[in-house]
Amino acid sequence: MTPTAPIPDDLHRWAEQHLPGTTRATDTSWPRSTSQVWRVDGESTSVYVKISPSRRAFEREIHAHRHAKAALPPTSAPHLIAFDTRTLALLTTAVPGAVVRGLPLDPDTETRVHHLGGNLLRGWHDHPAPEPEGAREAVTASMTAQAAEAALCLKATEELLHPDERNLVAEVAHDLVALAAGLPLVYLHGDAAPRNWLWDQATTNLALIDFETAEHGLAVQDMIWLCGAMWPDQPHLREAYLDGYGRPLTEDEQRLLLLLTARLAVSYLTTGLRNQDQVLIDRGRTALGDLVRTHA
Repeated sequence: MTPTAPIPDDLHRWAEQHLPGTTRATDTSWPRSTSQVWRVDGESTSVYVKISPSRRAFEREIHAHRHAKAALPPTSAPHLIAFDTRTLALLTTAVPGAVVRGLPLDPDTETRVHHLGGNLLRGWHDHPAPEPEGAREAVTASMTAQAAEAALCLKATEELLHPDERNLVAEVAHDLVALAAGLPLVYLHGDAAPRNWLWDQATTNLALIDFETAEHGLAVQDMIWLCGAMWPDQPHLREAYLDGYGRPLTEDEQRLLLLLTARLAVSYLTTGLRNQDQVLIDRGRTALGDLVRTHA
């Protein structure tokens, strides 16, 4: 999907059934092949049309929209207007605001946004969501796979890593599964990072978007990106986020978050080395170094 891909005619007609008098449709997809999203403008309002990348993602997102409606304030998430099971299309309201990732914010505003982000995630996590059959087994399988991946990555990178970094990755391989087994499941957003936060400066409102990876898991899984990319160099944002979340992480949660983030970092490094991708190499090395430095 290119940034200028036109909306398919049948989808445009479907959207017009719910938003008469549409004036234009603009491709707003992320720069990846599985992202297909358009903003459709009408005379007085706008909506978004999204084609889910798979039926599983489609069903997840429908369920997550219902969860968001019950768990979050009305202005804090888009509302699901309609969906089509044939095309895997969803039609949602447009939430005012700009994507936070990459948005130039003054320090006070950025701190406020991260506090609100933590608060929204706590509301999402705390609202009851029936645990589907097999949810715990799925989490255990995921942790087992990640631990095994860490062991393989350690073999591929150990000569490049400092001793403390090697020890951290080894702990992922050895401790991750048992540590995760002792923690409760919650309903995750699945990608609750600043790229899925919308900040409306005029109303000082923050909203969560993009629910296609929502599923049951461990609460700190929704914090991995922040832990690896932002918190090492900006601990005040971690403090603001967890203050908004409304409770400190337990010792086991803190340890699990560290190990999950280290797994992602060493995976970046290994993939970068295999594919000769310097961006991934640098990302992995920086993240591992930061994790060791800030959790020594």
